Amino acid sequence: MSPSVKSFLFAALAMTAATNASAADLTTYQAPDAAGYDNPPAFQWSGAYVGVHGGIASPKFNPFANGKGFAAGAQAGYNFQVGPGIVGAELEGSYLGNNELRVPNGKVEERFRGAAKAKAGLTFDRTFVYGTAGLTMTKFEGGKGVSTSSGWKQGYLLGGGVEQGFGGGLSAKIEYNYVMTNDVSTTTSSGKSKTDLRDHVIKAGLNYRF
Repeated sequence: MSPSVKSFLFAALAMTAATNASAADLTTYQAPDAAGYDNPPAFQWSGAYVGVHGGIASPKFNPFANGKGFAAGAQAGYNFQVGPGIVGAELEGSYLGNNELRVPNGKVEERFRGAAKAKAGLTFDRTFVYGTAGLTMTKFEGGKGVSTSSGWKQGYLLGGGVEQGFGGGLSAKIEYNYVMTNDVSTTTSSGKSKTDLRDHVIKAGLNYRF
């Protein structure tokens, strides 16, 4: 084999080895993100949490309607996350600030409410959009000229909200609840009656996950 052929074969082998090494480097290398760091894992919503909330309870969807009351309370729950989907459960207790609801010949006031809620929704990294439904127990008291023997009365809740996650296990939410309570018994000078009551609650809250 002539020296020129040997030189050509040596150069070809050297180029092939260099190409294979470069391809291997490209396969194992992952480019950092724009900030110069490896891509961080997706935000995780799974786990237990506790929190507080405050807002407005109103007999109408308009939060500025007459008869509204200030709502405040606390909640605790647990989320299960699978991919972008979340299902969870929550217990909530609220003071309703004497929200006034009309009954025949008068009004009754809502004082306290407990709720056991299920929720489900989708996450967009740190943003959680969800719907919620559950059972409620509401404490009613009579208003002027009206008495009620219902005391604590079972009802139903439907709603939805948006929650935004932050660092350190904190998140903030805005939530709307429509609450239905049927057959609330009242007594006035005109006699006894049963009324189906509806109210709307708009609230903001903070949660801490651990």
